[in-house]
Amino acid sequence: MPILVEPALPAGILSDKQQPRLKADDLVLRPWRAADAPIVKAAFDCPDIQRWHVRRLDTLEEAVEWTGQWPLRWAAEEAVSWAIVDDTDEPLGQVGLRSISLAEGAAGVSYWVLPDARGRGLAARAVAAMCGWAFGEVGLNRLENHHSTLNQASCRVAEMTGFPHEGTLRRAIKHADGWHDWHVHGRLSTDA
Repeated sequence: MPILVEPALPAGILSDKQQPRLKADDLVLRPWRAADAPIVKAAFDCPDIQRWHVRRLDTLEEAVEWTGQWPLRWAAEEAVSWAIVDDTDEPLGQVGLRSISLAEGAAGVSYWVLPDARGRGLAARAVAAMCGWAFGEVGLNRLENHHSTLNQASCRVAEMTGFPHEGTLRRAIKHADGWHDWHVHGRLSTDA
């Protein structure tokens, strides 16, 4: 069955290049490394991070697998993730795009920050830098942020980075404590 609409972005727009390093003020967004696995394991052990995820990491080997998945997902043009680092080059958090659709020119935004690095605006600065790349370099049309309506920190990051609240999906995600309503925030490439 023929498609009536041309894809928004051509295949290869990501996979034909290496994942870039991005600057975010005094921070750098860099690809994950296997050596980051202990920090990733510690992040996924954090009760605050676990509360908003649907998976956990139980072993260091699983954390190594987590860090190792990203080159394959980049090559498949389905997702990308960066470690948020400062001048120590140690991960302070994560920012990324999920469910990338080249046909639609859209993706979902994800982020988390380690407890010791919170309160410094890291997530907002990293999201802003990633959005600049996604809209400017890649040419995506729309980015979305979904989070539990109870996750006020995620809501603040979305609003601070130009993602207005567009609606609420009822009982849209199941976390360990049960069903949660989901806020939908969206940002377009044409937004200020």
